[in-house]
Amino acid sequence: MRALRTAASGMAAQQLNVEVISNNIANMNTVGFKRQRAEFQDLLYQNVERMGAQSSSQGTVVPTGIQIGAGVKAGSVYRVVEQGTPSQTGNRYDMAIDGRGYFQILMPSGETAFTRAGNFSVNGEGQLVTDDGYAVQPNISIPQDAIDVAVSKTGQVQVLTQGSPEPQVIGQLELATFFNEAGLEAIGDNLLLETAASGPANVGAPGEPGFGNLLQGYTESSNVDAVVEISALIIAQRAYEMNSKVITTADQMLSVGAQVKS
Repeated sequence: MRALRTAASGMAAQQLNVEVISNNIANMNTVGFKRQRAEFQDLLYQNVERMGAQSSSQGTVVPTGIQIGAGVKAGSVYRVVEQGTPSQTGNRYDMAIDGRGYFQILMPSGETAFTRAGNFSVNGEGQLVTDDGYAVQPNISIPQDAIDVAVSKTGQVQVLTQGSPEPQVIGQLELATFFNEAGLEAIGDNLLLETAASGPANVGAPGEPGFGNLLQGYTESSNVDAVVEISALIIAQRAYEMNSKVITTADQMLSVGAQVKS
C-alpha cells in the first residue's frame, strides 16, 4: 500500500525538520550563529494514466491524467544569513560586523576559515585570536606597552602607548564576502569553510562598497527568533502526527482486507 511508504517519508522529513529547529534553539545564545531552515521536495510520481495521451481514435487526449506521488524528501538545509542584533560587551577586542562580510581565521592546518563571531582575545604574544587561539587574519599584534586599543569602523587598528601622545596604526582588519553565503560549509566552533557552492572569497576593507562596518566592543547575537522557532516546532509536530495517523489508517485498511473471507 503506497500510503504506508508515503507517510513514512513524511515522518522522516518532519524528523529532520525538528532536528534543524532544535539546533537553532540550542544556539540561540551562540555569537554570530545563523539559523537554518529545512526545505523539502516531492518525490517521483507514478503515471497511472499520462496526461496528453490519446484517448480515442478521433484524436481526443486525456486532459489531466492520473499521477500518484511517492512522498517527500529533504531538498536542502538552508542557512539564513540575515543580520543579528549587535550586543555590547565592554571588551575592547570584541567586534561585530554591521553588514556583509566574515572575519578571516587562520586554522592550524593552514586553511583559512571564516566567521561572524567576533568575540576575540589576545594571546601571550599579543596576537588577536579566537576563543580557540586561532589567529585573526591579517595578523594583528598588540604591543606589550599598549594602554588602549581602538578599532575604527573601517577596520584600522590603532594603539596608544605610554609616553606617546598620538595613537599609532598597527594593522588593518579585512573582511571576506561570498556570492553564495549559504554555500559555506560549517565545521563547528563558529567557523565556516569556502566551497565550490559559495564561490571564492572576495576580500576587502570594512566600509568599502559591499562590505559591512566594524563595531568595537560589540558582538553579533544569533539571528534565531524564539517565537518563530517554537511556532515552526509546533507545525512540525502536528505534521508528524498527521503522517503517523495516515500509517495507522493504512494499517487498519490492510487489516480489514486481510480479514475478508472468500
